[in-house]
Amino acid sequence: MEFKEMNNQEMEKALQTNVTHGLDDDEVKDRLQKHGFNELKEGEKQSAILLFFAQFKDFMVIVLLAATLVSGILGEYIDAIAIMAIVFLNGLLGFFQERKAEKSLDALKEMAAPQVNVLRDGRWLKVPSREVVVGDILKFSSGDRIGADLRIVDHSSLEIEESALTGESLPAVKCSDPLMNEVEGIGDQENMAFMGTMVTRGNGVGIVIATGMNTAMGKIADLLQTAETKETPLQRRLEQLGKILIITALILTVIVVLTGVIQGHDLYTMFLAGVSLAVAAIPEGLPAIVTVALSLGVQRMIKQKAIVRKLPAVETLGCATVICSDKTGTLTQNKMTVTKVWSGGKTWDVTGTGYNPVGEFSLRGVAVAPKNHNALLQIITFGMLCNKAELNEKGKQHVLDGDPTEGAMLVAAMKAGLTREHLAKRFTIVKEFPFDSSRKMMSVIVKDEKDNHFVIVKGAPDVLIAQCDTILWEDRSEILNRESKARVQQDMNELASQALRMIAVGYKPLPKGTILLHETEAERNLTFMGLQGMIDPPRPEVKLAVKECRDAGIKTVMITGDHVITAKAIAKELGILKGKDLVLEGRQLADMEVGELEEIVESVSVFARVSPEHKLKIVKALQNKGHVVAMTGDGVNDAPAIKSADIGISMGITGTDVAKEASSLILVDDNFATIKSAINEGRNIYENIRKFIRYLLASNVGEILVMFFAMLCALPLPLIPIQILFVNLVTDGLPAMALGLDSAEEDVMKRNPRNANEGVFGRGLGWKIISRGFLIGISTLIAFYVVYRANPENLAYAQTIAFATLVLAQLIHVFDCRSERSIFSRNPFGNMYLVGAVLSSLLLMLAVMYVEPLQTIFHTVPISGRDWLLVIGMASIPTFLLAGTFLARKAQ
Repeated sequence: MEFKEMNNQEMEKALQTNVTHGLDDDEVKDRLQKHGFNELKEGEKQSAILLFFAQFKDFMVIVLLAATLVSGILGEYIDAIAIMAIVFLNGLLGFFQERKAEKSLDALKEMAAPQVNVLRDGRWLKVPSREVVVGDILKFSSGDRIGADLRIVDHSSLEIEESALTGESLPAVKCSDPLMNEVEGIGDQENMAFMGTMVTRGNGVGIVIATGMNTAMGKIADLLQTAETKETPLQRRLEQLGKILIITALILTVIVVLTGVIQGHDLYTMFLAGVSLAVAAIPEGLPAIVTVALSLGVQRMIKQKAIVRKLPAVETLGCATVICSDKTGTLTQNKMTVTKVWSGGKTWDVTGTGYNPVGEFSLRGVAVAPKNHNALLQIITFGMLCNKAELNEKGKQHVLDGDPTEGAMLVAAMKAGLTREHLAKRFTIVKEFPFDSSRKMMSVIVKDEKDNHFVIVKGAPDVLIAQCDTILWEDRSEILNRESKARVQQDMNELASQALRMIAVGYKPLPKGTILLHETEAERNLTFMGLQGMIDPPRPEVKLAVKECRDAGIKTVMITGDHVITAKAIAKELGILKGKDLVLEGRQLADMEVGELEEIVESVSVFARVSPEHKLKIVKALQNKGHVVAMTGDGVNDAPAIKSADIGISMGITGTDVAKEASSLILVDDNFATIKSAINEGRNIYENIRKFIRYLLASNVGEILVMFFAMLCALPLPLIPIQILFVNLVTDGLPAMALGLDSAEEDVMKRNPRNANEGVFGRGLGWKIISRGFLIGISTLIAFYVVYRANPENLAYAQTIAFATLVLAQLIHVFDCRSERSIFSRNPFGNMYLVGAVLSSLLLMLAVMYVEPLQTIFHTVPISGRDWLLVIGMASIPTFLLAGTFLARKAQ
């Protein structure tokens, strides 16, 4: 038998304790020694030094360190220092990101209550919550945080806010009776209280049934520690790229050196040329450019109210195929709002959302003034009088102080123009009978300005209607008989089908001189006035964002702890649940293995009444089906799944610290629509990374091939080592960086997400690199050969021609890299950073060729105007030849 099914005597026996006396000190010491302190334990932490050095195990980093050594040997100390700085900076970034991740558990630990009221040896004491043991008797009241998992044994009007664990927007009403029915989820365990949750109303006493890592919060802490943090697609692609580059560069370099030696070139000269080519072939600036591109994307995201905690996160979101979104506070506003008022067979619609007291009332689509409809005005007036909530203004925001249900009724009355000040002049509250979970009602005795007394009652419809004798029907009072009850029930069912939470309002006049001492006297022989139907409404901008994500090939899945009826209604309204889509509940998930879930998971659009373990199971099932999963949420219950997802997204306003620390992206405005902007940015960043990989590698292939073809043709070296290194510096620097600033192409959000397993050279990128690199190499060699053949004695002049042709060909090619199609597809002045970078590189090239001190260093000479025509013509061929082919195909 579980604790939730036991009565007090059975629990006392099972836990060897006493509800009226508590444990004695010796028993507490024994239990502490046996079971440990009531705290969340941490997994073994890696030392800061080892964590820092672990950042340098990456294959690309090892390649960069090797390039640093080579640059030092060649005397290129500036290059060596620059590469070392890049490696060190990347190491620091990775170190701080991993250290931040460890704070998730620290944030979780802070949610435990610092002190609790515990019964020891018959006396109530305040002790640190870490000293609580199983069997302790705890007392708690409104404003207290629960210090351990408890079975409630006594209570008065007790409500506990559990949204951090369950995702439900409303406080849970608690009881102390044993539960006979089978309940799985935390949200259904009405006689239990859980560590870290907050008491919002009433008070209670409970027996501790679990402490530390055995609590519901402890299980989440364990999930956080064991949840795997997946490597991002970008990290996998860059590691793959690094291995390809180093192997290719080494093979080609060895071939060039051996070919040169066989052709009779000096071994030392060929060794220097080979090493220079190796340095040129490996784009050591790539990690820096990737970091800069991601950082700039982060800055753009901040302007759009999203904070990126981990740099690769934005790019990862760009290839997301599924967004698993929490409902409460993410898709909805987490602000209960009255949307329907029913009285006497009429249903009024109420507009406006959240706690902003602005909205209109309408009847059958026609706007009405509440003051002209007595039944409507009376029910919302009584809803404000029988109400403890307050609405405060903080800046431009309206903030609720009190119960969300009462807040919704208060705001509805304010939309009709009513105010507390106005009603205080007309009515006086004489007595109040607070809400009690056993009665499920609250009532007040009110006196008006004419000294008439009457009772106002609000509560659960089924309970309140049972205490009514009459009903207000079309502005007149009628006997509440079986027929009228059936009509009320029919309308209630209609409202319930719309996932509305209903609060009933009733009243009765009191004869003068009547004194009511007990709520049972007040809450009987009532007149049923009607219902106020409320819901936590969807955010107005979310529906469009969901549609735009669908257009981009991304499915939105709702995962919530809320009831299935509410979840389905919200999901349908937002366009998440369509046609034959499935809805699964937590109890169904609990019986499934991950493998079984995989078979149907792609057909499910809504998961309701789920636990943290269920959320992890859903994320893993989707990942096993090949999806890149983004998980959004704001509660502690979301944190393990947020951490395990490919990208975790938390809410900045309503999000708990635990969720934020586990996430990669924080939405400052809690706006689901911001995710769409992040996807756009992520896709653009990845495309920009592909652009400068394409540009860098095509340029490097051209540099290697011009040397290789020259060796094969028994020609002198077209470029000397210092010129190769300078070409690398001029073309790999600013232009490549400027490509990282490029704006997105128009159709970026109309394409399906790229395959997460897509290689870095996918979608024809490998062919583009090889074909453009081949043409750059051939064009440079032809320009060199034409000039060298005409004047073989002046090798330096021919090498300068080759140098200028190679640089210019690469600077023209950079504009072609802006589009997947051709150079003519985009305005060349659409990226002014790139235009500026190309002009800067051209000036550097001209300086090397025409400034005398630099001519000596780089072995260059000025070239004639006629030969400039040759250089420009040959440099244009690689880009415009293929662009012309593209236009010809398009014309057909």
